[in-house]
Amino acid sequence: MLVLATREGVNGFTLDPSIGEFILTAPNMQIPKQGEKGSQKIYSINEGYAKYWDKATTEYVKSKKFPEGKEKPFANRYVGSMVADVHRTLLYGGIFLYPGSKEAKDGKIRLLYESIPMAYIVEKAGGASSDGQHSILTIQPKCIHQRSPVFLGQKEEIEKIEQFYQQYPRGTWAHE
Repeated sequence: MLVLATREGVNGFTLDPSIGEFILTAPNMQIPKQGEKGSQKIYSINEGYAKYWDKATTEYVKSKKFPEGKEKPFANRYVGSMVADVHRTLLYGGIFLYPGSKEAKDGKIRLLYESIPMAYIVEKAGGASSDGQHSILTIQPKCIHQRSPVFLGQKEEIEKIEQFYQQYPRGTWAHE
């Protein structure tokens, strides 16, 4: 599927090999809101790096895995390809997380040619993006290969991760 975001919205196109052209198959794509039909409770992060996460990410993921009360936990789905993981988030909701770490405080995802394009698609589809404090789309790049933590998904989940970053600012580590 080819996903195209413009000022007017997000559309998905599928290649029809019989004619060699892309056909509009998913007009006006929108990230489903929590509770809507098709919405799933999914978080997407590489848990193999959990011991390197900051405190905000650690506490957020813990709240998804072990929610209070009778709320059902989120499922972790992580392919390891930002495009595939964000595409699933676009279709089913939830959140994609790629935080900074002790070794890479600004994360590993490049702002100009990874974070910003994906953030644009997600925001045009009714979702939100963040570096933990504000929208990825508001960051003024200082250099071409600048990196940034990135969180993409349903607005409700982006608001929640930002609340954790207000409580535990970047650079506060979960495992010293």
